[in-house]
Amino acid sequence: MTADDSFGRLDDDDYPAYTMGRAAEMLGTTQGFLRALGEARLITPLRSPGGHRRYSRYQLRIAARARELVDQGTPIEAACRIVILEDQLEEAQRINAEYRRAAGTSAPPTSP
Repeated sequence: MTADDSFGRLDDDDYPAYTMGRAAEMLGTTQGFLRALGEARLITPLRSPGGHRRYSRYQLRIAARARELVDQGTPIEAACRIVILEDQLEEAQRINAEYRRAAGTSAPPTSP
C-alpha cells in the first residue's frame, strides 16, 4: 500500500481509522460505553492485527446518536434499537427515492 492509498482512505466513512481511546474522546464518552454498544450489537468495531478495536466515522456517528438518546434518559438497549430502526428507515427512504427517480417521479403516489 502506498502513502497515496492510505490518504485516500481517510475520506472513506467505513475505514476503521480511530482507536477506542480516540473514539471515546471524540464522542465525549467512556471506552466502557463503546464496549456496551458492541455488546448490544449496535456497532462491531474492526480489529487491528494486534487485536485492538478500530472504529470508522460511520460507526462514530451511530455511537453519537446512541449517546444522545442515553443522555436523554433512554436505556442503552432501547437506544440501540431506536438507532438501528432509524438507520433502517433512512436506508429504505434512500432506496425508495432511487426507485422513484428511475420511474421518473419525484414524490410518492397520493391516495385518491
